[in-house]
Amino acid sequence: MHLLFDLDGTLTDPLEGITNCIRYALEQHGFEAPSAHNLKWCIGPPLRSSFQQLTRSDNPDLLDSCLKSYRERFTTTGLYENRLVDGIVEVLESLDRQKHKLWVATSKPAVYARRIIAHFGLDQYFLDVYGSELDGTRTHKVELLSHLLMKEQLSPTETLMIGDREHDIYGARSNRLGAIGVLWGYGSHEELTQAGAHAIVDTPRELSQLLNNWTFPQPMTP
Repeated sequence: MHLLFDLDGTLTDPLEGITNCIRYALEQHGFEAPSAHNLKWCIGPPLRSSFQQLTRSDNPDLLDSCLKSYRERFTTTGLYENRLVDGIVEVLESLDRQKHKLWVATSKPAVYARRIIAHFGLDQYFLDVYGSELDGTRTHKVELLSHLLMKEQLSPTETLMIGDREHDIYGARSNRLGAIGVLWGYGSHEELTQAGAHAIVDTPRELSQLLNNWTFPQPMTP
């Protein structure tokens, strides 16, 4: 079985790092920064679209500058203001023992995602890490997953996407993949259901049990 894991909110909890960096970027540009609690919705979607909403602006120069400020702090500090989801390592170890093939598929720039995966010692479980480019290419999951499937020559009928936000589910369904939503991240049961998740789990242990008994419907439909 081929398994694609989202990063933020699925493998790790990046709340502290992401919200601190967003607050820093907003303050650098004269905006009042919301509390970390009120920035939870920013975890998962492409960062540029979050800054569009936070600044209420479509000005490309402003958005580029906000992203630059965000990355200034993220590359040195925010990257490591992060923690592993409790129980996720045990899931990965079990899947590795069963010889499943795993990849990371995240909207986060791949250059950062690889550093995070290596920092937590998860690189031993994944064949590769797929993410966006710093220029904004492949920030949307539909495009990212299409690229991954083509590059790795994976069959959609043997591949699952696992993530905590609607973007993960939409991306999977659009590419005819199985889609599993997880509730320990930043998406609600309603969000994942409306996006079309084939299954939703509450804990990493439930995810492991589900994967042990998974059978692919033929074929998956978008």
